[in-house]
This record gives sequence, structure tokens and C-alpha cells, in this order.
Amino acid sequence: MSDSFKALVLEQDDAGKTLAEVRDLTVSDLPEGDVTVRVSHSSINYKDGLAVTGKGKIVRKFPMVPGIDFAGTVVESDSPDYQPGDAVVLTGWGVGERYWGGLAGMARVKSEWLVPLPEGLDAVGAMAIGTAGFTAMLCVMALEEAGVVPDDGPVLVTGASGGVGSMAVALLAKAGFEVAAVTGRPENEAWLRELGATQIVPREELTEPARPLESEKWGGAVDTVGGQILANVLASVRYGKAVAACGLAGGIDLPATVFPFILRGIRLQGVDSVMCPKPMREKAWARLARDLSADQLSEVAERISLEQVPQVAEDILKGQVRGRVIVDL
Repeated sequence: MSDSFKALVLEQDDAGKTLAEVRDLTVSDLPEGDVTVRVSHSSINYKDGLAVTGKGKIVRKFPMVPGIDFAGTVVESDSPDYQPGDAVVLTGWGVGERYWGGLAGMARVKSEWLVPLPEGLDAVGAMAIGTAGFTAMLCVMALEEAGVVPDDGPVLVTGASGGVGSMAVALLAKAGFEVAAVTGRPENEAWLRELGATQIVPREELTEPARPLESEKWGGAVDTVGGQILANVLASVRYGKAVAACGLAGGIDLPATVFPFILRGIRLQGVDSVMCPKPMREKAWARLARDLSADQLSEVAERISLEQVPQVAEDILKGQVRGRVIVDL
């Protein structure tokens, strides 16, 4: 096993500014854990953008190797669950926030955080999906468990040009739903239709203050934005249907009323991908491997080097990144 590898390391200066630098590290630098993984690919998510730029209080201690997900191959294991050569994927569990993450050539983690890479999915495909696609699948599963079916009418996806949103569009379309994609970037409309959207909703239609109830338009929704947009979505979901909420790019406030809940009986289902139990993780990853083709994954993903991560982290916070970004280690 090669002892040296490259890693993106975050430090904080005396003024509290986050500094990001690609460094050469050795295996002895890695934190404690019972499984060591040679990371082949990671990805950039919105949370990674906040961590790398220091524009969000994501990192809890320094120095930190960011990266909230990764895929690779086990090289050492003290766990009976994994052997050298096993292909694995990791998302969540505070990795890249409290524990060293995936933006490095090697990672050492707790075995219970890992999931075996499903059959039919390689590391590149796993990170084209990544935390964003995993979260999107949890949202789709939450809607289905709430009883939302294709016959209920179009499902709205907010933030559809982003990582979670674009994956949700593709997954819902694959599951037979009519999908309405919300975006503030007209240049992405054709791409969203290629992913499976049948309707494009300009973001401006959902940014004005909502009335307590609007006309019933949507058979369900996946919201990746929060704030005023989520309030508007809640006001226009059809009777007895559900909204799966997983993001806060538009703010943490929810300027809504209780009317949609008590007059239309709708459900607001929060979706958490960080501490999601392992059985649900395995179920979601198995379905992702089954439902997403290599062609679909190539449509939503671009690939960059580790050295490009700081700039892409800035871009993702500015809303200038479309779909998924894979980091090739």
C-alpha cells in the first residue's frame, strides 16, 4: 500500500478565515477507524461548498479533510464486515464535517458508516449519484411511502438544476411520475427535459409571499430549497399529498400557515441523509443502482481534479454549477 497521497486540507487562520490547500499526506496522518479505504472518487455537494469556502459553519475542528462522500476500495480492515478489495461507498455520518472526509486519496473510517457498492455500479457512477442522488432517492421513497403515485398528478421539484434536484427529476421520471422542474436558469431547461421533466416552472413564480392556500396543482413535491419557495409549494399541493423537504439553500425560515396541513391534510416529510440507518441506506443504494443508467449518470455529472475543488466550491454557492461534480482522486 502506497504510503503517500494527496488531500485537500482545511485550516483556519487567526482571523477565523478558512484556508484550503492540496497537500501530500501519509497513511500515518489518517484518524482512527477500523477500515482504511483507497478513495478513487469523491464529489462536490452544496455542504462541501460551505465547508471549503468557510461560508457556513460546517467544519467543527481543524485541520480537516472535507468531502461528505466518497467511493473506493478497502485496503485494510479490522472489521469482519469488510475485506481488502471490497468496493464501498460512504455518505454522511459527519464525515467531512467532524471527521476527515473524502477529498483525499485515502480515508480511514468506522466500518458501520460504509455501504458495499451495489452490483452494477462502479465508483464513478456512485459519485455521480453521491450524497445528492442518495438524498434524492430518500425523497422519492418518502413520497411513495406517503402514498403519492403517478396518477396523483405532476410532482414538483424545486432547485431542479442542482445536484439533489436534478437527480430527483431523473428518479421521479424513471418511477413513472410527471415531473415539473423549478429553475431560475432558463439555459438549463432543455437539459432538465432530457432528464425527464415534462414541465418547467420559473423560480420567480414561487418567490413571492404565499397566500395561506393556493389552487391545488401538485400531486407531491421534492423541495431542496426551503424558505419562501417551500411555503409556496405547501400552499399548492393537492389534498392528502406530501412534500419531501431536504434543503435550505433558500433559507431556514418557513413563512407558511397551518392551513395546508389542517384544511388539506398534506404531509411535510423531512428527509435526512446524514444519520440515515444502514438498512435504509442499502435499500436506497440498491434502487439507485437499478434505476439509473450509465447514460443518465453521465448527463448529470462532470469530472474535476482535486486542485479544482476550491474554485468549484465557490461556484456551487453562487448557483453556477449544474448537476453533479465528481472529483477524480
